[in-house]
Amino acid sequence: MIPHQQDKSRSPFYPVGKLPYEVLARLVAQAPVTDPRVILGPGVGLDCAVLDVGEQLLVLKTDPITFTTSEIGWYGVQVNANDIATSGAEPRWFLATLLLPEHQTTPALVEDIIEQISSACLKIGVSLIGGHTEITYDLERPLLVGTMIGEVSRDRLITPRGAAPGDRILLTKGVPIEATAILAREFGGDLEGVLSADEIDQARNFLYQPGISVVQDAQVAIRSGKVTAMHDPTEGGLAGALWELAEASGCSLVVDTNVVNVPQLSARICAAFGLDPLAAIASGALLLTVPQRDVLPVCQALEGEGIHCSEIGLVEAGQFSVWQRRGKERVLLPRPERDEITRVFFKKDCQNLDEF
Repeated sequence: MIPHQQDKSRSPFYPVGKLPYEVLARLVAQAPVTDPRVILGPGVGLDCAVLDVGEQLLVLKTDPITFTTSEIGWYGVQVNANDIATSGAEPRWFLATLLLPEHQTTPALVEDIIEQISSACLKIGVSLIGGHTEITYDLERPLLVGTMIGEVSRDRLITPRGAAPGDRILLTKGVPIEATAILAREFGGDLEGVLSADEIDQARNFLYQPGISVVQDAQVAIRSGKVTAMHDPTEGGLAGALWELAEASGCSLVVDTNVVNVPQLSARICAAFGLDPLAAIASGALLLTVPQRDVLPVCQALEGEGIHCSEIGLVEAGQFSVWQRRGKERVLLPRPERDEITRVFFKKDCQNLDEF
């Protein structure tokens, strides 16, 4: 097993990753939303804003790329498009803010990132309409913040609040696809001796195959049955996404973690770093809820497009919570305090491996 540094419990600072969900919930509850055209504003588990601008609704999302520097332009388009797609909307327009480190930024670097953004937009029919670029002091690596705008008709809008008691919980592809790619790209040297060179290359290619995009997953599901809610598991992985979905919908979720698809290569990499694959960043999987009658047609349609889909649980009435089945019993699924892969990044700051 590759050792990792233990979290420092007495630090007065927030750890790497998302803000603690209790803090985030309190802060977003204070957000001043006074415009009546805001159909959906900030909230835990609500990844997109929705505006009423006339015949169509606008859906907006902003997200940074922080865990990796490899292919950040391509990454930025995909992760923002994913959240737009989970609302039932079509991604249309993209803006990019690119912050670059001084004394490290070359013309080739800038052109490469812009080309990544442009090619990713072209592939999914999105127009790159603006943004901002600058070389910034005190940065060690490029940072990209993207904003994606989509549109959807009123009757096709889907939000995480739509999950209802009796719905079944489905998951596409498997987890954690994104963590697999990031760990292989950022810490490939640590995996030498654990995986073969070909396996490390295959893991790096998880970015593209099976891929971190869920745009097609969402579109196929919507066409084939009634989808009541969708969510893109990012930081905190599947476990975090389930808790966010439960909180947004105000329901209790019961899942069978034994049927969650964890690709063998992903499982081996997570085991090598001592990480829980269910709590590691998981873009590439789509979490969705559908009425029981729609489970079969939705799963069959996805499988027909080469997208693996499995039923992993049930939505129940009750205070928001997430439970996992253990035989005939059920136990509370721990809510991740932070994404599992953040622990691995501490290794960069540790000079003595004995501290891990």
